[in-house]
Amino acid sequence: MTNRINTNEQRAIVITALRHALPYLRIFKNKVFVLKAGGDAFLTHESTRALMEQIGILHQVGIRVVLVHGGGPQSTALSKRLGLPTQMVEGRRVTDAATLEVSTMVLNGEINTRIVAVCRALGIPAIGLSGVDGGLIKATRRPPVQVAGQTVDYGFVGDILGLDTSILLKQLDNDLVPIVSPLSADDHGTVLNINADTVAAMIACELKAEKFVMATGAPGILDSLDDPRSLISYLDRAGLRRLRDEGKLSGGMLPKVAAIERALAGGVPRVHVISYAQPDSLLLEVFTNEGTGTLVVNDTKALRPEEQTS
Repeated sequence: MTNRINTNEQRAIVITALRHALPYLRIFKNKVFVLKAGGDAFLTHESTRALMEQIGILHQVGIRVVLVHGGGPQSTALSKRLGLPTQMVEGRRVTDAATLEVSTMVLNGEINTRIVAVCRALGIPAIGLSGVDGGLIKATRRPPVQVAGQTVDYGFVGDILGLDTSILLKQLDNDLVPIVSPLSADDHGTVLNINADTVAAMIACELKAEKFVMATGAPGILDSLDDPRSLISYLDRAGLRRLRDEGKLSGGMLPKVAAIERALAGGVPRVHVISYAQPDSLLLEVFTNEGTGTLVVNDTKALRPEEQTS
């Protein structure tokens, strides 16, 4: 063996880690975790590999993982190269016909394929899907809506009508890790762009997930937008509403907060907001009491004392 544990200190670290993780392994075996990661997490091969290695470990210990990915930064970068404007309203992308082509190329053609390719290199049995495949996501084009007193037409953006969870369950039952792109189509075959946070929350609800994990560029939910040290370790829905009312949640966080609230209201007991950039953040969040990011629940009074470690 080339990587022998050859000191008493190293052995003690490994044994302690295994003992600490064992209760979680027992609790979470055969449970469903839905993970949503933004496009930022897949900007480089190294960052993609780092996140997928952690998902691979969850899969190896018997946790059934579904990954939903975004592609915002990549879509914005490609639009810029093509001379196309990017318009965001409350963290959501306005999608005209040209922008839809960009989103389709980026989400299905680039990111989804690259994630599955990295999984192949890591020995993770993954399958790439979009909401179009098998009618996984049933959607309709969003009508113009009022935002801050203005009428906004989001273009080819979809609202979810329903999910066919049997498609995902078949993959999970076959020991596969579904990698889901948030594109879908309406009954007329028109491709629609759907916010990945919304898709992930809906999947978490419909699969009765044990956990819904959002991997973002921030360390978690912050009390002060510009201060990473203001990380909030645990929070409930009332706390989320307070932060929003105080203007501490804006831009891209607004769809995430809506997704968190949707998941909790839909029966998901715990939502975790972590940083994809912090080494092993997913594993630390799942297998330690302290975690690394923000744990969001319906009511913090229901948390065990050890979960309230800050």
